[in-house]
Amino acid sequence: MRLLFFLFITAFTFAQQIQKVDFKTARGNIVISALERKVTGTVTYVFEVKETIDTIKIDAQKMTFSGVKINGKPVPFANSGKSLNLFEGFKKGKNTVTFTYEAFPKQTLYFIGNPVRQVWTQGQGKYTSHWFPSFDDVNEKVVFHLNVEFFPKQEKASNEVIIANGVLKDRLQFNNREIWKYEMQKPMSSYLLAVAIGDFRNKVVASQSGIPLQLFIQPKDTAKFEATYRHSKRLFDYLEKEIGFRYPWQIYKQIPVEDFLYAGMENTSCTLFAQDFVVDDIGFNDRNYVNVNAHELAHQWFGDLITAKSGKHHWLQEGFATYYALLAERAVFGDDYFYHQLYRTSLQLRNAAKTDTIPVMHEKASSLSFYQKGAWALHTIREAIGPKLFQKAVKSYLKKYQYKNVETDDFLAEIKKAAPAFDTEKFKKTWLEDHRFQTEEANTLLKKSKFMQTLFEVQQLRKKTLAENRQRFAELLQSAVFYPVKTEIIYQLKDVPFEDKKDYLQLALLTNDVKVRQAVAEFTTEIPTVFKAQYESLLDDASYETKEIALMNLWKNFPESRDFYLAKAKNWTGGNDKSLRILFLTLSLLHDAKESDESIHYYNELLEYTSPLYESSVRQNALNNIVQVKQPVDIPILKNVINATTHHKWQFTKFARDYIRQLLTVDSYRKTFEDLLPSLPENEKNQLQKLLSEKP
Repeated sequence: MRLLFFLFITAFTFAQQIQKVDFKTARGNIVISALERKVTGTVTYVFEVKETIDTIKIDAQKMTFSGVKINGKPVPFANSGKSLNLFEGFKKGKNTVTFTYEAFPKQTLYFIGNPVRQVWTQGQGKYTSHWFPSFDDVNEKVVFHLNVEFFPKQEKASNEVIIANGVLKDRLQFNNREIWKYEMQKPMSSYLLAVAIGDFRNKVVASQSGIPLQLFIQPKDTAKFEATYRHSKRLFDYLEKEIGFRYPWQIYKQIPVEDFLYAGMENTSCTLFAQDFVVDDIGFNDRNYVNVNAHELAHQWFGDLITAKSGKHHWLQEGFATYYALLAERAVFGDDYFYHQLYRTSLQLRNAAKTDTIPVMHEKASSLSFYQKGAWALHTIREAIGPKLFQKAVKSYLKKYQYKNVETDDFLAEIKKAAPAFDTEKFKKTWLEDHRFQTEEANTLLKKSKFMQTLFEVQQLRKKTLAENRQRFAELLQSAVFYPVKTEIIYQLKDVPFEDKKDYLQLALLTNDVKVRQAVAEFTTEIPTVFKAQYESLLDDASYETKEIALMNLWKNFPESRDFYLAKAKNWTGGNDKSLRILFLTLSLLHDAKESDESIHYYNELLEYTSPLYESSVRQNALNNIVQVKQPVDIPILKNVINATTHHKWQFTKFARDYIRQLLTVDSYRKTFEDLLPSLPENEKNQLQKLLSEKP
């Protein structure tokens, strides 16, 4: 109860501050040190006091301050450890506060690698105050300008590029120092402030409206540039036209960073996204950046230009970004793709509603609700009132509330204005305040698609015998229908004896559709010799996922051909997680247990992939595989998995902790871990000690 009371008081205090004080602009001159993993800087805020107030707070987590001046005069201040508190020296009207600060952020500003090869920020929600004194309340919007200097571990490293929100106005160079000066023109919430530093190249293309689109990539990935940013200009042009409101910022930048916490983040004018989406032509077929690209771009309007007042209305950001991203994908991949994605999320939402009783309009709603149910809610409105009226309402909504904060009723009022006959109250109760998913209404909308009608029809064929379905299966596998219909047929055949389904498998392979052929790979685990050659053709498909599935199944079914399969896979790498290379190394070591120069080389390569030199996806793959070839697990592996417990990605640290817990069930490993404790760095020692102290 005390905690709830404290949270209420805190929220109330900041709400009061925003009513009485308006921060206008911020200029930060900051220095980021890779060697010390800290940030220092001087910040100047211009603010207006509208009503009498005792204390003005600037959020600042575990920072130290000096030289605090208001209107040019030194003033006393208080540092709570969570905020810089000002209580003297300001007056009604315009004021200026300047101060110097220092911080060693434990989150939000991340230093990647040792030595550091990248630095990036992730302030989602209210976390920017860990590296820059700012405002955790999203309702306080400020025009930010950043001048950023970076000290890499090396004495001089000229390849580092510094990227931040807004337009790069200047690069000042003197005495081996360089300051990058960025400026914004319009206000935004603090959580959208961003910095990214690393060795990047970039290409600039212009949108139809003349906005520069600056697309970054690491030098090692330049061959992947086209596939990674495929359709980027098309997505931008489409969204600007579909939304009907001009892109609200001066420039749009996109930067892939290593071991990012999420798929992407819509920092104003400056999206960061995960290196996982940097792909080549083959990887594009498995996991491409198109959806994330469109989603983060849509946020530049929905989240950045207009921002939800509180978590209760968070769907106004995520639901809109999800839906407009899907509309943009529809323009690229077609109607069938669009309806299939809606169908997939409808199944997720219907199943989730069985246990998830929190509605969309609740600050504790799930991501699935905010994103996917929010998108479905918008789809029902657009279908009910038509695309033109929907666009009219959205355009009016953006124009009225641009650079401000909004609630759900603000949007619904614009819908009502554009389409008076639409029952916004019923919509709100049904889609936003009721946890249940409206399956019947959703299915009615899905059945507008001829493809979806066919998919539903084929799903009903599960109730019939193969003899009854033979002709229909053959017709559909040879038709131009979208691939999920064909993969559904392959799924239905998975437990049918080979002789009864071989003709259909051959037809599926003849489609030359990556996804349909992948279904053959996935659902044909027992491969008769007569089908071996045809199944082996899957090893040449333009999909790393298909290659991996096919290699594993062939390896199990045909031990006599393993030398051939290893020779085939020897130069494979796979996607960013190096899945195919790691699989090849694992199978090679299992195939030939005798120690040789080659096996030693392969083992050392696999071991290296478990180390901090690589991203977490590579390390996790390698750690999962290396235990298959090395028992007992040796010291270097144990050290690398201990190191993984200190990683900044919670998914990876959880994997590492569970990995160690499993090993600790064996007494000999517990002894080895205890012996390692004294030699470990302090942070690793603390994590391992916690695990050793857990009760079995």
